[in-house]
Amino acid sequence: FLDEPARAACLRRGWLLRRDCQFHWSNRGYTSFDDYLATFTAEKRKKARRERRRVAEAGVRFETRFGGELDEGLLERIYALHRDTFVRHGHEPYLTRAFFSEAARVMPESLMVKLAVHGRAVVAAAIFFWCEEALFGRYWGADADYHSLHFEACYHQGIEFCIERRLARFEPGTQGEHKVSRGFEPALTWSAHYIVDPQFRAAIADYLTREAGAVEAYAHEVQAHVPYRGRRTAGVV
Repeated sequence: FLDEPARAACLRRGWLLRRDCQFHWSNRGYTSFDDYLATFTAEKRKKARRERRRVAEAGVRFETRFGGELDEGLLERIYALHRDTFVRHGHEPYLTRAFFSEAARVMPESLMVKLAVHGRAVVAAAIFFWCEEALFGRYWGADADYHSLHFEACYHQGIEFCIERRLARFEPGTQGEHKVSRGFEPALTWSAHYIVDPQFRAAIADYLTREAGAVEAYAHEVQAHVPYRGRRTAGVV
């Protein structure tokens, strides 16, 4: 996302800026997942624990694998799960099978996958990338239907990883108000767009101005529903 210097540079060159809202998690020095949950209201804390318990009671356990630990057999399985998520919605996946092998080769430490295992079978996989500051999630796949598996694989496991590695934030991807009740807060972001046609540019610029106000209002409205005690009136990130 564009920081202040990048936004200023884009504006000087005639680009249009667009405001958007995602949901990010911030690490406030938590020492464990339980320490993190202690900041929730009682109702939300109970719900999060119930989600995690349901997955565990179904016999699903999680393994953490980094790119350098993924052989071609596992990469094939991860890709198949990833592809199935898109195909079930009538789309082809953005990432190719070759991408996974290449990412594991050139970024062996930065690629991290949470494997959900039932018995000896990998039933789901959540794909992440990470650096010393943050964890980034976006893609996952599953071919088994276990209650709360998506929330555990994509959110709870990622948050726990951040706490263990002392990462400052977790960006799980676009959209998804269901993330809010699981600890993610609205975060305002910027993108820049260059429109060549002057008439289209004027119309789009007008829309973006009006949209920005609506996005900020939406973010503040969502903030009122975060699960943390005493943070429902806090400023948006």
